[in-house]
Amino acid sequence: SSGINAEWPLRPGDTKCCNTCEEVRVAYRLRGWGLESLAAFEQCKREGLAKALTDMKDEQCNVQGRLRVSKVSGNFHISPGKSFQQSHAHVHDLKLLQQFPLNLTHTINSLSFGEFVPTQTNPLDNHTFVAAELNAMRQYYVQIVPMRYQKINEEIVLSNQYSVTHHHKAIDLNKAARGEQSGLPGMFVTYDISPLMVEVIEHRRSFTHFLTGVCAIVGGVFTVAGIIDSFVYNSYRAFQKKLELGKVN
Repeated sequence: SSGINAEWPLRPGDTKCCNTCEEVRVAYRLRGWGLESLAAFEQCKREGLAKALTDMKDEQCNVQGRLRVSKVSGNFHISPGKSFQQSHAHVHDLKLLQQFPLNLTHTINSLSFGEFVPTQTNPLDNHTFVAAELNAMRQYYVQIVPMRYQKINEEIVLSNQYSVTHHHKAIDLNKAARGEQSGLPGMFVTYDISPLMVEVIEHRRSFTHFLTGVCAIVGGVFTVAGIIDSFVYNSYRAFQKKLELGKVN
């Protein structure tokens, strides 16, 4: 009923009314109940949320941002469904995927760890994955190598390079709900940090180094020219001798 001063968010044991569709979803999630369809609730019908979900089921997402993480092994992921903590575990509400399966086809325009470094290329930049099955789980295993980059003006940039392997599988939501299959639909990035560090230093060649290179090139040209001249000269001399001896018809 309207006008009730309900405490937000709702907690297990609350018996107050849910005046909005979002409060219905939170109440079901906190109690661990399955939410089959939003269209069954008057609050969601009134707000038109069920129709909105149907209208946007073919829409795509564009995710952009920065994450600050500790310098230890870890992971992050992008998955559908509202996330929450249950029994000290991070879980997602996947009931809506029964009605709207997830197509995980995606393109990673750029994924980097640390500050930008000139001429550096990242393995996952412009990487595209086309999902052959719905509700797929795509896992990227990233090995990060710290890097110390010193520019020509002696400015130092601390960044990272990385290599990556990947794996994917289809998630059966019914088996996952029964605990017969592990994993969630979505994109998961698991990273590990190497104990080694790469150091890259920019430097400009000195004039003497340039002059030495030019002399080497000029010397090489003269050497090759001398070899060619000697070959042509000796060939001509041999031909002249054959003419003098009458051995050439």
